[in-house]
Amino acid sequence: MSSPSATPTLIAPSPAANDVDGRARTYEVRTFGCQMNVHDSERLSGSLESAGYVRAEAGEEADVVVINTCAVRDNAAGKLYGTLGHLKSRKDKHDGMQIAVGGCLAQMDKDTVQQKAPWVDVVFGTHNMGSLPSLLERARHNGEAELEILESLEIFPSTLPTKRDSIYSGWVSISVGCNNTCTFCIVPSLRGKEKDRRPGDILNEIRLLVDDGAMEVTLLGQNVNSYGVEFGDRQAFGKLLRAAGDIPGLERIRFTSPHPAAFTDDVIDAMAETPAVMPQLHMPLQSGSDRILKAMRRSYRSERFLGILDRVRAKMPDAAITTDIIVGFPGETDEDFEDTMRVVEQARFASAFTFQYSIREGTPAATMADQVPKEVVQERYERLIALQERISLEENEKQLGRELQVLVSSAEGKKDAETHRLTGRAEDNRLVHFEVPPGSEVPRPGDVVSVTVTHAAPFHLLADAPDGAALRIRRTRSGDAWDRAQAESCAVPTPAGDASTGSAGAPRAVSLGLPTLRLGV
Repeated sequence: MSSPSATPTLIAPSPAANDVDGRARTYEVRTFGCQMNVHDSERLSGSLESAGYVRAEAGEEADVVVINTCAVRDNAAGKLYGTLGHLKSRKDKHDGMQIAVGGCLAQMDKDTVQQKAPWVDVVFGTHNMGSLPSLLERARHNGEAELEILESLEIFPSTLPTKRDSIYSGWVSISVGCNNTCTFCIVPSLRGKEKDRRPGDILNEIRLLVDDGAMEVTLLGQNVNSYGVEFGDRQAFGKLLRAAGDIPGLERIRFTSPHPAAFTDDVIDAMAETPAVMPQLHMPLQSGSDRILKAMRRSYRSERFLGILDRVRAKMPDAAITTDIIVGFPGETDEDFEDTMRVVEQARFASAFTFQYSIREGTPAATMADQVPKEVVQERYERLIALQERISLEENEKQLGRELQVLVSSAEGKKDAETHRLTGRAEDNRLVHFEVPPGSEVPRPGDVVSVTVTHAAPFHLLADAPDGAALRIRRTRSGDAWDRAQAESCAVPTPAGDASTGSAGAPRAVSLGLPTLRLGV
């Protein structure tokens, strides 16, 4: 099978992007699922804007609604079809409205989507996101639904135009697909075997993001630390971290998700020895029972998992480690669950994403004997949640009195307005709400503030200023880029250049894939 193309993909203007009176049609992308889907939605938005569509304003009814679906959990289908039922009533009243469904569930269900929801105009899969504008155009021209599902990847999604949701932070895919065969997971059958991007393409994309104002990137893959297996370099991920850390202007590097079976000491060394790599690690446990891990086809055991955490903390004592855990996998006994509770107690996770096992049709686990009764799963789940919340609080209380460097975000604090606080992420990715004292300069999204932790809760930290002292703010290139983007969106003239960037231009609204040639590098 040939490798997917890494050549930047250009999306031509589409006549379907305009109404008969010449007005640009609006779009909305709704994202269900993981970080990979969030990143894919940025590509879908970029492709639509390159074709001539414009993003609908908040509260505005869009002419085109795109749903980027997830198939990891069994309730994904219910969520999709419930949403489609609601959209049908809107479409009946909105002349010319189109609905498109893409992503993992579309890849899995194929024509089932149109059978269950015949008012859907376009169905596309995980391997052909760039086809969305042309599919919308064909559906509108022909007056009938379009279905296009490819069985293998033809172009890397990262070559598509991108409409980034954040100025100061960006996602960068290093691979797509997965070679693992976990018995609970549908993803490999939907996204295919792992395909790795070339290191130079990844680094060029990161440089482009930094040029646009980003100071933080998150490297994405179904199993990031197996990166390089396709081109024969099993230490490629550690080398990639080090190379990314040398890019001027890039201050924070994160990645998700690794796999414990392939997590090697050279990666730990690269994390510890590269200042830009943040002291944070998401390491999926799934179960603390060796018997259940074997049934899941997770090729590690609890002792190895805990050993990884020990080695990470030996090199990065302040690292915050998070995880994923499934409760109630088929055949899980009380003893198996107690093993999970024991490992969680030992691991001291900063937080955990916990899930009740749900049958996923098409996976080996779906037909396993000894499915655990719902009431048993619920009871175990509640016990695990209580344990992890206690540990999260205890770990957060260790932050009291510490000074943290917080990257200010734009929309993470739901109560910021009423509490007179702003919100951001510490270097270890903990969520921090901090006070802006009266008379203090207000930081911009993308700026960095130095704050002292005054209160801890299981899911966040507070940093108030009892003495009313002004915030200590480091104005950054990312904050400058946010200013320019705001000025552009409000049609306010942008200052001619600034000291931190030496550039007068506004950030790119839509980035046209990764650059193939970068002069002077």
